[in-house]
Amino acid sequence: MALVTDIAVIPAGKERSSVIHFLVRLFREKPLGAAGGVIFILFLLCGIFADFLAPYGMNQISPRNRLLPPSWAYPFGTDNLGRDMLSRCLYGAQLSVIIAFTAATLATVVSVAIGILSGYLGGKIDLVTQRFVDAWMSFPALIILLVVVSVLGPGLPQIIFTLGFLLGIGGSRIIRSAVVSVRENMYVHAAQSIGASTRRILWRHILPNIMPPIIVLFTTQVGTVILAESSLSFLGLGVPPPTPTWGGMLSGSGRTFMFQGPWLALAPGLCLTVVVYATNVFGDALRDLLDPRMRGSR
Repeated sequence: MALVTDIAVIPAGKERSSVIHFLVRLFREKPLGAAGGVIFILFLLCGIFADFLAPYGMNQISPRNRLLPPSWAYPFGTDNLGRDMLSRCLYGAQLSVIIAFTAATLATVVSVAIGILSGYLGGKIDLVTQRFVDAWMSFPALIILLVVVSVLGPGLPQIIFTLGFLLGIGGSRIIRSAVVSVRENMYVHAAQSIGASTRRILWRHILPNIMPPIIVLFTTQVGTVILAESSLSFLGLGVPPPTPTWGGMLSGSGRTFMFQGPWLALAPGLCLTVVVYATNVFGDALRDLLDPRMRGSR
């Protein structure tokens, strides 16, 4: 007897309808998360097209216009050197987009690699790996960042790789727990019984079924990276000037001239707060919608 297995092919129209259905559920069931997603996309677009959206150069100095309050000409006011705060916030968003998405992607890849291998193989490999993760998570994250950046020096590549590996090792615990629950399903045992290789099982059966926690982990790590980069820039260990960063603007002119021009601290501070909050609520909404155990809950 020949066993014939039909492989169902999902049409492109059905995939589009499922995406539309997911977006409808997002706006209907999670309006706050949908608003956070819209703000998240606007932030992404502002960072990508900052060169076209910024009305002035990021370091265009005009001494006659120093410390001007917000107006139609300068919606966010000007700083102590006469530079437009709106333009500097937009260029700061561009830098935050590069760092946040690159570091979050690297962190997600590291988390998936460690979590899948540790959770699926188990045994002594899982024991040794998780004890290393426990030891890594016992150190304060900010202290590790300060030490690594102090040794390597401030700069964009150093911050990206440091944040990527720092968050990736800690986030592997979430991926491991998802893999441990998935590897006990019947389709994994069936693939093992017919002699499927470990690589094929991980790629075809484990990875597709843990995509929801991976997506949620990525969105939450974007906000974490933005806060961490701003903290480093505030302490003077981030991207060196004259490149504008939100944390650097808060630490430099924002702190020195806070009483003469409160908008110097309010503009980057509000941008930082709104973007991180929107990213977090968007990640929470995705978790609730993508987690099968949360379906039907309000």
